Amino acid sequence: MAKIKKGDLVEVISGKSQDRGGDRGKQGRVIEVFPNDDRIVVEGVNYVTKHVRVGQTQRGSKTGGLETHEAPIHVSNVAIVDPETKKPTRVGFRNETVTKDGVEKTVRVRYAKKSGKDL
Repeated sequence: MAKIKKGDLVEVISGKSQDRGGDRGKQGRVIEVFPNDDRIVVEGVNYVTKHVRVGQTQRGSKTGGLETHEAPIHVSNVAIVDPETKKPTRVGFRNETVTKDGVEKTVRVRYAKKSGKDL
C-alpha cells in the first residue's frame, strides 16, 4: 500500500523557500502518481515552462508557444498534511476489522502519526 496516493493533500518540505523563488511550504493536491519512478505531480507546485511547436488545428487556429504546467517531484520531498493540525506528518498503517454483510475482513488503513486520524 502506498503512503501517498492521488487526491492526498501534501506539503513540500524541501527545496528553496518561497521567498527565494522555491516551493517549500506550499500545499497542494496530488494530481498524478508515478510509482515506478517514486515521483508525484502536485497541483500548483514545481511549475515549468515548456516550448511547444506551433501548429494548426483543423479549424485553422494556432496552437503551441510557451506553456506552463506542473512537473513531477520526488516523493521524499513532500509530506502528507495532517487533517487535524494542517501540518506535515508521517504516515502509518494499522489493521482494522470491518464487518460487511456478516463477513469480517481485515483492512489496512493509513493514518497520520501526529494525530492518529485516518487518512
